[in-house]
Amino acid sequence: MPIISQFYGIIVSMYFNDTDKHHLPHIHIQYAEFRCTFDFNGNILSGSIPNKQKKLVEAWIEIRKEDLVTLWNMLQSGNGTFTIAPLK
Repeated sequence: MPIISQFYGIIVSMYFNDTDKHHLPHIHIQYAEFRCTFDFNGNILSGSIPNKQKKLVEAWIEIRKEDLVTLWNMLQSGNGTFTIAPLK
């Protein structure tokens, strides 16, 4: 699973061809011992994360939504990958 961004101890990853469980575009978040999955609207699909980090991820998704959609489409079609700028 490629890491696509990292900020404030939060690791953001996106799997290749990962539509079996959630059936929609999403990212995987890791923060300390917490793991969760967010859709591109900032909704948690599974798992949990502390509220402060949840707000950071939601803000990052809002800012980088276009990049996320582009990367998701590239990964699903096998056309490469790229990293996305972190939240500053």
